[in-house]
Amino acid sequence: MRPVFLFLLAVLTAAAANCDRACLAGFVTRYLDAMVAHNPAALPLSANARFTENGHTMRLGEGLWKDASRVRPYRLDILDTREGIAASQVVVEESAAPVLLVLRLKVVGGSIAEAETMVTRNRNEGAIFSFDALEAPRKEMTFVPDRSQLATRGEAVRLATFYPAGLKAGSFVQVDAPFASDAYRVENGRITAGPGCARAGCENIKTQRILKHPALTYKVAAVDEDRGIVLLRMNFGDTGSYGPGNALYVWEAFKVYGGEIHAVEAFMRVMPANAGWGWE
Repeated sequence: MRPVFLFLLAVLTAAAANCDRACLAGFVTRYLDAMVAHNPAALPLSANARFTENGHTMRLGEGLWKDASRVRPYRLDILDTREGIAASQVVVEESAAPVLLVLRLKVVGGSIAEAETMVTRNRNEGAIFSFDALEAPRKEMTFVPDRSQLATRGEAVRLATFYPAGLKAGSFVQVDAPFASDAYRVENGRITAGPGCARAGCENIKTQRILKHPALTYKVAAVDEDRGIVLLRMNFGDTGSYGPGNALYVWEAFKVYGGEIHAVEAFMRVMPANAGWGWE
């Protein structure tokens, strides 16, 4: 049985690898265009394609698809050519109001097999909602590092996961997270650590005081090996900070190169801590 499994795994991996960066970015564009046109039939879907919004399984065309009207200029793609995953943090409009959208597409054999989304419409849903600052991706995230500065896939993931380790411990200093001296964090459009952070004590992301998150869980969602970006999908767990039984669900993108974390950018939403992502 094991040789058969390995053969099928090799076939699926090869199928994913056939979609290069331009191909994966094209799937993000096609998805967004189809969404604002309210036309899911425009997408190439696999026979068993699955779609979720905020952890709930839906038919493609439901949820944000019903009233999405425009895609704003902000769009940060995270393209994992090895796994055939196209992820993106995007600002769209729904009935003329701004919406923060996270999209993860799994592309297999030229078709979309998985479409996972998280939608945040306002401050009550997101805890932070500074969409005015999200006019275009920051240059730090779109910067293309020299190949000699890029980590291997495994090393990039290792460096990025110092972040959830620090959150669980309640200290980035304690875990010695490898932040660059000018590293920053942006959450739902607001600078919450690093240069430009307005609150006292947040100028240095490593030494900033943080809450302990003992119940935090995470999974690697995508690794953009060409741009040095690791995308983690995290449930911060119930810390008593977001209403009874609630937690932050966060898609956190880490810019990693030269052995350091240079930037952290997140789209997030408050949901029940035990709700799950729908893809466990």
